[in-house]
Amino acid sequence: MSNRQILQAMSGLMAGMFVAILAGTVVSNALPRIIADLGASQSSYTWVVTAELLAMTATVPLWGKLSDLYNQKLLLQLSLGLFVVGSLLAGFSHDVGLLIFSRVAQGIGAGGLTALAQVVMAAIIPPRRLGRYAGIFGAVFAVGTVAGPLIGGVLVDTSWLGWRWCFFIGVPFALLAIALLQRTLHLPTVRREAKIDYLGASLIVAGVCALLIWVTLAGNEFDWASWQTAALTGGGVLLLVLAVLVEAKVAEPVIPLGIFRNRTVTLTTVASLFVGVAMFGGTVFLSQYFQVSLGKSPTIAGLMSLPMILGLLVSSTVAGQIISSTGRWKVYVVAGGVTMTVGLGLLSTIGADTPFGLLSLYMAIMGIGVGMLMQNLVLAAQNDVPAAELGAATSVLSFFRSMGGTIGTSVLGAILANRVASEMTKSLQGAGAATGGGQAGHGGVPDMSALPAPMRDIVEHAYGVATAELFLVATPFAALALIAVLFIKEKPLKTTSGMERLSEEAGDGAPPRVEAGTWPDGMPQSPPAAGQTGRTKGGCAPLRK
Repeated sequence: MSNRQILQAMSGLMAGMFVAILAGTVVSNALPRIIADLGASQSSYTWVVTAELLAMTATVPLWGKLSDLYNQKLLLQLSLGLFVVGSLLAGFSHDVGLLIFSRVAQGIGAGGLTALAQVVMAAIIPPRRLGRYAGIFGAVFAVGTVAGPLIGGVLVDTSWLGWRWCFFIGVPFALLAIALLQRTLHLPTVRREAKIDYLGASLIVAGVCALLIWVTLAGNEFDWASWQTAALTGGGVLLLVLAVLVEAKVAEPVIPLGIFRNRTVTLTTVASLFVGVAMFGGTVFLSQYFQVSLGKSPTIAGLMSLPMILGLLVSSTVAGQIISSTGRWKVYVVAGGVTMTVGLGLLSTIGADTPFGLLSLYMAIMGIGVGMLMQNLVLAAQNDVPAAELGAATSVLSFFRSMGGTIGTSVLGAILANRVASEMTKSLQGAGAATGGGQAGHGGVPDMSALPAPMRDIVEHAYGVATAELFLVATPFAALALIAVLFIKEKPLKTTSGMERLSEEAGDGAPPRVEAGTWPDGMPQSPPAAGQTGRTKGGCAPLRK
């Protein structure tokens, strides 16, 4: 494919990714207001975030497997449709229960977008050229991450719109992405005899959900050492053991266990898990820190995240261009791991009185590290697996990164709530205060505008100390990701796309056998008649007598 054809095909992919990114970022600055309006608690704040991550994590492997069996464009459009349904439900929510349910629907759709966009990119772009387009990926990520909080802040601060439009605003973008995919992305529909391992998929989803629900609820709804903990952890582990036994025996496993014999896949998977814990777990509460601890409005809180996003954008774009030119990638992955670890360590020193200039420097350092590390882990794994396993390998990395993010968000959310409560209790006792803090004193997210000045100072200090502790806990996980990256063996980047490699691996150099569907250029195609081989290499159909 020429650069022009690739850019056309990527337009729908990038629109879909923009929708998925916008879903998470546009809500970030609105969540404190949403939770306060619905009268929910700090644990509900965490659940609104983790519900989407949990659904995305649990379904990514299934989406990845489906992409190896069915038309990837149709699957992308289906995931966008699920996202639209979830967004509409979220916008019309009148209680936190429906809001969390709608976030699950959004998460299932986002899981499809996360897995399939990277699978399709690997199918049409050779790894050696992928870095050049990864910069566009990074740009879309940066724009969505920057625009989301800003848009969300403006919507929340505009009285005649409100936080519900944070969910509605993604719907037109999702519909545009569906239309662009239909018009610009043309992939052959490969038909082959295959069976989806529904039993294995169900066991994986149930086991992962049980463990993630335990991580989310333990310490809040019940004690870490309790019968609920034993039931959820024991049941989750048992379900995952059964899933491994099933996956080892079926012909078409959801997660082919054989790919873990590949050292690169195993190490990038471990690194992705720790990156998810450190990055998602550490940054998801930044907006709350800006608004509660620093006393900023939702719009200003969106602007304050710009240094981190600009660092990510610049580093991912520059590193992608250099990797495409030189073919060397490991040095940038290692540098990204070092920089991310340093950035998180610096952010663990912040407080309610940290100057914005210093805070911006720390966020930019972390963003630069994430930009060099996250996407290039996927590139390294995709470069080292057979083309037939591209979907499985990509989805496994996305699965473990999302699972790390869910675990990090849940655990660090519990740490935040407990540390805020202990700091406020200590401050109130030290001041000899006998008055409670309203919602802030009972696990709720405080409405800062309704608090008296002395109480506001106590809450700001508590959230500043607690947020710094989150980054301190996240730093060792970034260091573990760096250790895993150091042991990855650098291999030359391939110069053929996934579809070309699939043809080579078939042994005859011919394209995969295709039934009635479309050619990559979008022209209708019928099965070849007897004695015919279909189109010639140049793309013309054989002349009939």
